[in-house]
Amino acid sequence: MNILFLAQRVPFPPNKGEKIRTFNQLKHLAEQKHKISICAPLEQHEDVNYFKELADKYCENITNHALTVKPLRLLKGLLKGQALSVANFYVNELQNKFDCLLQQECFDVVICTSSAMAEYIYQSKSIQKLEKKPLLLMDFMDLDSDKWRQYAQTSSWPMKWIYQREARILAKYEQQITHDFDTCFFIADAEVDLFNSRCSNVGKVLTMGNGMDTTAFVPAKTPPENEDPVFLFTGVMDYKPNIDAVVWFIETVWPSILSKYKKARFIIAGMNPSSAVNELTNITGIEVTGFVDDILPYYHQSDYFVAPFRLARGVQNKVLQAFACGLPVISTSMGAEGIDCVQDEHILIANNKVEFLSAVEKLENDQVFRATIKKNALSLIHQHYSWQGKLQVLDDVLNGRL
Repeated sequence: MNILFLAQRVPFPPNKGEKIRTFNQLKHLAEQKHKISICAPLEQHEDVNYFKELADKYCENITNHALTVKPLRLLKGLLKGQALSVANFYVNELQNKFDCLLQQECFDVVICTSSAMAEYIYQSKSIQKLEKKPLLLMDFMDLDSDKWRQYAQTSSWPMKWIYQREARILAKYEQQITHDFDTCFFIADAEVDLFNSRCSNVGKVLTMGNGMDTTAFVPAKTPPENEDPVFLFTGVMDYKPNIDAVVWFIETVWPSILSKYKKARFIIAGMNPSSAVNELTNITGIEVTGFVDDILPYYHQSDYFVAPFRLARGVQNKVLQAFACGLPVISTSMGAEGIDCVQDEHILIANNKVEFLSAVEKLENDQVFRATIKKNALSLIHQHYSWQGKLQVLDDVLNGRL
């Protein structure tokens, strides 16, 4: 098949959730000898080199164009009554290139990665003229409208109004997409159920879960020998749910941990730390790395992974990565959403300060329990989270089996 990805960002390097997901989809399809093309906006100059690396290994055609100044994009979206997350990734020049591409190539399938990219379908002057229209697939990934709703609940004016507006407009847009596209995907069953509960007369909406590259994320050959426990959190650190998670954990839980374990450390590893995250380094035991070339050593030097999410949608890849690295994970219920894990078998669930402290004590004081948690989580990844297995639903849709 001739398949075009309309991606909101270049899916390389696969170093954050959406890029990891899209990269593994196109890699999977390229390995099956499908012809792969990508059309995506450029957010930064170095994206050009990343596109070239994809072209060398997996793709035959690359189409891109630099985004205009962000405030101008958002202002246009506001004046047009658009969702700002849609306006943020739209540029007229890329629309023209996309339309030219449709005239030059006969695509069997167009896969949009996020609701924002549907705008290029809706604004296309070429797609309606095609004799044979491509199969339209939408990978929503997460239910973004609900994410903005959560943001609104924890924000004050004027951001509260902006988030409420975004949630309202995007919810209608998501429902429109399910009617107009042939098949739509979310990462987790919970996302599908929530979407279906809020919408009527939706189209075909399926779950396509995230997998894990177990060659890239592996347990340490020798366990760390830390005097006191070392905790880890990873992620893009200018992303609101990540900021909220670490700030809450440090303000609420960390003082009690530090009072018992004087040399305990909490490593926050990830690119673009916000000022609020950087300020946390003034607190004893807190380390903020910023961008790192290789995240694996941070998993290997840590004892526990924490996922203290209070704002989240979909599946947290960082939790799967921790499982694959043999790290016991302490997570809120929200952080574990969409992962087929069982409390006290694969993961420890903690939703408040007392529960987090209790989980730490349990892991520190019961070596057998800690070893069992690690073994079970690692086994779960290898048995149920291969990318090949998770992408079977995509294969089934492309081959008409679903």
